[in-house]
Amino acid sequence: MPASQFWILIAILAGCVSVGAAIWLYAWVHRQDAGSEQAQEIASWIREGATTYLRRLYLALTMVAVGLGIIIAIVFSFDIEHLGTEAVEVNPLRGGELATAFVIGAICSAAAGYMGMTVAVAANVRSATAANESINRAFKVAFYAGAVMGLAMVGLAVIGMSTIYLITGDPEIVLGFSFGASSLALLAKAGGGIYTKTADIAADLVGKVEIGIPEDDPRNPAVVADNVGDNVGDVAGMGADIFDSYVASTVAVMLLGASIFAGDATQQAKYVMFPLILCALGIVASLIGIQFVRVGENGKPGQALNRGTIFTCVIFAGLTTAVVILGGYNLGVLWATLAGLITGVVIGLTSDYFTSSDNRPVVETARVSDSGAAINIITGFSYGLISIVPSIIGIVLATLISYYLAQRFGMSGIYGVGISAVGMLSVSGMIVSADAYGPIVDNARGIAEMAGMSQKVIDTADVLDAAGNTAKAITKGFAISAAALTVLALFAAYAEVVGTRGVELSISLRNPVVIAGVLLGAITPPLFSALTMLSVTSNAFKMVEEIRRQFHERPGILAGTEKPNYAACVDLAAQGALASLVLPAFLAVVFPLLVGFFLGPEALGGFLGGSIFTGVIFALLMSNAGGLWDNAKKFIESGMYGGSGSDAHKASVVGDTVGDPFKDTAGPSINTLITVMSLVSSLFAPIIAAFHLF
Repeated sequence: MPASQFWILIAILAGCVSVGAAIWLYAWVHRQDAGSEQAQEIASWIREGATTYLRRLYLALTMVAVGLGIIIAIVFSFDIEHLGTEAVEVNPLRGGELATAFVIGAICSAAAGYMGMTVAVAANVRSATAANESINRAFKVAFYAGAVMGLAMVGLAVIGMSTIYLITGDPEIVLGFSFGASSLALLAKAGGGIYTKTADIAADLVGKVEIGIPEDDPRNPAVVADNVGDNVGDVAGMGADIFDSYVASTVAVMLLGASIFAGDATQQAKYVMFPLILCALGIVASLIGIQFVRVGENGKPGQALNRGTIFTCVIFAGLTTAVVILGGYNLGVLWATLAGLITGVVIGLTSDYFTSSDNRPVVETARVSDSGAAINIITGFSYGLISIVPSIIGIVLATLISYYLAQRFGMSGIYGVGISAVGMLSVSGMIVSADAYGPIVDNARGIAEMAGMSQKVIDTADVLDAAGNTAKAITKGFAISAAALTVLALFAAYAEVVGTRGVELSISLRNPVVIAGVLLGAITPPLFSALTMLSVTSNAFKMVEEIRRQFHERPGILAGTEKPNYAACVDLAAQGALASLVLPAFLAVVFPLLVGFFLGPEALGGFLGGSIFTGVIFALLMSNAGGLWDNAKKFIESGMYGGSGSDAHKASVVGDTVGDPFKDTAGPSINTLITVMSLVSSLFAPIIAAFHLF
């Protein structure tokens, strides 16, 4: 059996083991105590709202996927090697393969998100109930539920990519799989982010600021929609987001391997498979690393999550070193992989520093909140800007080190950059497990308060929730940084594909067409951010009016003698989120194609470069600043600087409200945006090279 085929089978086996472990953990979570009837009833409201929204979302996305699949099948049925010449032939098989891969990618992304969301809405009430026993038990339930998402995601991704490559032997078909995953991820993350922040902002502004009732108070009509949003945005949406980056980075390197080693079939097979091997090793490392995530009675959940990440990275590094040396791979790919892995850890720790309540940025933002919301916002925004610096330096170092170390050992430098992105994302099983833990404990805290559980349970849930916010910030740092390196690799893949059409790309800033492309690309992430956040504010305004209406027309709600109409707010959030996806989808898929067909391949290259520069900066700023504002509010709520109800607390609630769409809507969606635009460009590059105006 050829070595490449052996490794494909190993990768598929690793993916199956990962999915199997996710199913076992899923069953384990469901066996835990679901608590009192009241707690289960509240949990059922959240479950029904989340399930209903995802059904509506996936129905809409199914129509989008089918439409795009038909277009891909038709367009790529033509022999793209001879487009624009009389020798062009029709090849329906290739178009069908690409369309099928596209649909399978969308299905796998949706399945991972749906599975994670399903276990999350089962785990929230069980984690709250377990908090009555101990913090360790509650943490274990929530983290194992998060691990279902992490392991299902990487398992389905590796099975999908490996199976398609095993059947077709063509990395460009696997590119169709990646495009399908990315298209769904963008819409799922943007839609989920709009949903969750619509409800969160409306609930906070009316409940906390206007009425003065606690967070997650069952008298607030938006409280169920808020908890539903945690699941559809932070679990299903973020899972699809990481799935997208994970697959895109792998496919980019597969394409580069196929192009760079086109003259040597043995080396080509070896290095096309290498990113899939790293994914398989990452699954093994994540499965082992998850076992190290433990928190004692007096321990800190955040430290337990970080410990699990570090152990996973160390195990992965050891496995990769062994495979590279024993498998006879060029040592350049080992150093590039380790450079990406280390950079991911450093960027994650940077996010931890700027968003953890144990460090100066959060404490200082909380301290100055006594001076009002304006000072809180300025301070948090400033620290968010500062947080960009170490992350960008990390990305720069990873790019330079991976490029030049790969070249030093006789390997292509750009292949090294791509491998560093795969190295950073190969431990996604562990990273996503920690990320999905966050919204689960957030929901657990809400259920504890709504069900009237003891103060001990609420306090325990608050400790778990603060660690969850930091874990989410770390995950977003990973995702954004990996997206930057992934897009660089996809940019190189785009140049290689265009080169096969005889077009030598010259991305020179002395070329006015390139400048036009750069500027158009640079405005796209800010415009995308504005559109998604305006959707949040528009929808939140409608929900604020609905909450006020219920309080005004039904005074028994605040008196505690009648229940609010939770379903009205859930429906408002769902309708608003789905209606807001049209323009973001246009920007991601249609805009780069318009630039390419009108201004040409070089302008499109500049467009991709411009979108990378502003996209990474905006994404880092928004994710870190948003997490900082959130934890500054929680720090004050823990009793510091006047505690809940104080002027400092009211100011911090406003800051957190500003930060909500930053960290959960626009910020984490930008890295998916730039990935989707790069994939669209790479997929349609041969057609753009043959047909363009300039």
